[in-house]
Amino acid sequence: MGFCGLVPSEYSSGASVSRGGITHAGNVHVRTQLIESAWAYQYGPSTGVGMKTRQNGIEKEVIDRAWHAQLRLCGRFRRLASRKDSRNVVVTAIARELAGFIYAEMIS
Repeated sequence: MGFCGLVPSEYSSGASVSRGGITHAGNVHVRTQLIESAWAYQYGPSTGVGMKTRQNGIEKEVIDRAWHAQLRLCGRFRRLASRKDSRNVVVTAIARELAGFIYAEMIS
């Protein structure tokens, strides 16, 4: 999942491992697009007319997995936003989870 740069930095010495903030390594364009996409999850899940048109010809299983991911990410955004002070931290966490979903879809 390190293809996008949304991986935590790591400080390790011997058996101790400490993870830090998100690194800026990797593809800047992909990372930017993931962050921009993650902001959309602050709103409720929905499928508009344009999206339904683009979904024509796509397998139902793929559409169902995408809808399930949308529900999960919108709910996670709300839960994290209620606990965290910084929206940027929330968006970065959602972008990282979105990258995981995209990667899983690519290899399946």
